[in-house]
Amino acid sequence: MTTATDDTAPRHATDPASTFDSTVDPAAGPATDPAVDLAARALGGAVLAANDESFAEKEHLIEPYPVTHRPRTFGPNGQRYDGWETRRRRDHGHDWAVVRLGLPGRIHHVTVDTAHFTGNHPPRVSLDACRIDGHPALTALLDADWHTLLPPTEAAGDTANHYPVHATGRYTHVRLNLHPDGGVARLRVHG
Repeated sequence: MTTATDDTAPRHATDPASTFDSTVDPAAGPATDPAVDLAARALGGAVLAANDESFAEKEHLIEPYPVTHRPRTFGPNGQRYDGWETRRRRDHGHDWAVVRLGLPGRIHHVTVDTAHFTGNHPPRVSLDACRIDGHPALTALLDADWHTLLPPTEAAGDTANHYPVHATGRYTHVRLNLHPDGGVARLRVHG
């Protein structure tokens, strides 16, 4: 089912990629090249849709604060996680979430943080991007001309996974793909 919206001990507290004002080096990860998190909610970023939110809501992907985890806290869907988590797939395909960037721009680096997702993280992730100005309908976004910026690539659990992106275009939306499923705490799209 596709859902859409308009919009406590910290983990990775010293990891600049897990906070709003992060800076990254496109080749190596954190801390040297000043870059903006284009998906930041403070800039107008929003998680618009996801094909599955069985265990944790998609909106957590772009939260500005460090990832938190409280063991043995259960809700109606099981352990509560500070991130987006999908159910296990029993068919072919993959899960995805579409994010509107707060600022359109060139993407240099992506961080897919799987903090606290140890056995339930996606084994591989990929990222697609498109440019559609304004606030398009969800159907227009799903039918958009998506460009692969990061092909399916291994992701480690309980880790801020840093990926350089070699893209020349300016984009307004990204689609994070989990191959085939799993949990991601934060997504940072640096440009």
